[in-house]
Amino acid sequence: MFLGYNTNGFAHHRLEDAISILADLGYRAIALTLDVHHLDPFASDLHDRLDAVRRQLVRHNMSCVIETGARFLLDPRRKHQPTLLSSLASERQIRLDFLKRCISIASELNASCVSFWSGAATEPATDDELMLRLTDGCRQLIERAEEKHIALAFEPEPGMFIDTMEKFSQLHSNLNHPLFGLTIDIGHLVFGGELPVSRYLGDWKQILSNVHIEDMRPGIHDHLMIGEGEVDFDDVFSGLRKAEYKGGVFVELSRHSYDAVESARKAKALLDRYIGNT
Repeated sequence: MFLGYNTNGFAHHRLEDAISILADLGYRAIALTLDVHHLDPFASDLHDRLDAVRRQLVRHNMSCVIETGARFLLDPRRKHQPTLLSSLASERQIRLDFLKRCISIASELNASCVSFWSGAATEPATDDELMLRLTDGCRQLIERAEEKHIALAFEPEPGMFIDTMEKFSQLHSNLNHPLFGLTIDIGHLVFGGELPVSRYLGDWKQILSNVHIEDMRPGIHDHLMIGEGEVDFDDVFSGLRKAEYKGGVFVELSRHSYDAVESARKAKALLDRYIGNT
């Protein structure tokens, strides 16, 4: 188990500067949110940029996961759209093609997984129809993941179709594939009252591929600095150790980019007391 940081918390930095700063602060990994300003997956010089990032990560002895939550990458006018739930097949294909591209990028960077979510429906549809669209899209992603030998890590997200561990369980049972794993965001469990967190870490330890961490309060989806919410970090790290989790625990403070360096420094100092020398 080791600490990492999501690059969405360094939105005003060049990616190469963000990586260097995080390495200097002692983080051992990055959660790389592909975005227009950080390794744009549609850039004409993507191959060269990937090569540079890969070499920099190796130089700093850092690992990475690929995150796919860029807000306006696919549609400059609609946040997080289109999705695998979109009513038009052509729009679902846009998201699907993007996620497949992310899997290929993960392979190039030797990333441990690609983390993604369901999105939210923007037009009326039954839960059965939405689940069918999502399951179909995930099956196609699994095919690409098999080709590239990359794990998938699905994240339940507040405000989206799959927003709880109960709903994730339904999706997981539909797919039941060894490459279809789980991203748990600690704050999201607190947001939805899915407590204690350690219970869910234990229940899903066999497929837990990726962990996001921040502080949060019940019912308020706001990623807070460690110590400013109601997350029981003793319970969290006890649960991770009991689950024998060996992967990255990635700080996600996307709204702290205005003070990125000090926020990353403070978060690490606060979390080091829990993670120790693990």
